[in-house]
Amino acid sequence: MKYEMRLPPGVTERSVAAVVGEFELELKQTDYGPVLYGEKEELEKARDYIVKDINERLKELESRKK
Repeated sequence: MKYEMRLPPGVTERSVAAVVGEFELELKQTDYGPVLYGEKEELEKARDYIVKDINERLKELESRKK
């Protein structure tokens, strides 16, 4: 069974391209914004990748402030 996962604001194009290529997902545009479409397990892996990527970007930005 296939599922959809809405992408939150702030996810970069680079991250989206990486998860679409790496986790066998499709990117679809909806009236409510972009969503990833695929198997549940692949969407969970993509979610973990995106969260890790966002956290790394935040750490980088915080280190620049100091």
